[in-house]
Amino acid sequence: MNNLKTNYMGIELDSPVILGASNMATNLDTLKRAEEQGAAAIVFKSLFEEQIQLERLQLDEKLTEFNDIYAEMITTHPAIEYAGFDEHLLNIRKAKEGLSIPVIASLNAVNEDTWIEYAKLICETGVDGIELNFYQTPSDFNKESKDIENEQINIAKKIKQNISIPVSIKLSSDYSNILNFIKRLDLVGIDALVLFNSFFQPDIDIIKEKHTKSFNYSNKGDYKKSLRYSGLLFDNIKADICGSHGIFTGADVIKLILSGSSCVQVVSTVYKNGLSQIDTIKKELKDWMEIKNYKSIDEFKGKLSSNRLSADSLVYKRAQYVDLLLYSENIFENSK
Repeated sequence: MNNLKTNYMGIELDSPVILGASNMATNLDTLKRAEEQGAAAIVFKSLFEEQIQLERLQLDEKLTEFNDIYAEMITTHPAIEYAGFDEHLLNIRKAKEGLSIPVIASLNAVNEDTWIEYAKLICETGVDGIELNFYQTPSDFNKESKDIENEQINIAKKIKQNISIPVSIKLSSDYSNILNFIKRLDLVGIDALVLFNSFFQPDIDIIKEKHTKSFNYSNKGDYKKSLRYSGLLFDNIKADICGSHGIFTGADVIKLILSGSSCVQVVSTVYKNGLSQIDTIKKELKDWMEIKNYKSIDEFKGKLSSNRLSADSLVYKRAQYVDLLLYSENIFENSK
């Protein structure tokens, strides 16, 4: 009997397949169906500080829109407290109470005080862990990369000191030296790293000459950068590794585990193929383990990581590009 159990952030999961943060997490019935299909855990939809601030501003503008017309109208505005953040906390609590699988909250803040304040309040909902989304679009030409990294390290450290639940950090790969940054996060006691985040990117409609917004799904094969750094990090940090971005099939999951990931997060494949894709991925993983005679995830986790290889360890490094060039004729022949 195959044992798909794995440990992530100090939490035992029934399988390595986690439903990542998305709009699907706004509906408890959807989350229950994901649980029925075999999701080992869910990451609740992210709370964005910028969205909360914007909605508070819009509400305040509506409440004060007619204040200056004549004095009597001031009293027509009720004393409404913005419910956005409180509603988010309530929904997280409902998800935790309504599901039997672990629930991990997701937070994307801006200011240090808000990071800590929101993390504390999220912790009180009873969730099993919290995922911090670290990303900052460079907009200040005078700010050095080390300053951005130091700020984020300090936030991670303070959150770990102020809450009792496990903390993971979901990163972009846009750091000067992602390995060094992750090592520093590991030293402050972060429980897990999620590799990597997907972001909305700007685009332009050349007919209307306007910026456009679109939902950017991951594509098949996008997991390869996650695989590379999973392979480089395994056995070099204490924190668990979770593969993310472009994981569509059981084969993709197997590859990430072989490189060193303890689990994966799936989103785009569920949007494209439905919640039943979670069960399909698990079956594909089980079938492969039976063929290979693996009884547990730990038997092959990290088997093909950099530290477990010898001469082939260059596969995770840029030097492999030279090897590809040297054997480009063979590559061309094999592609026919």
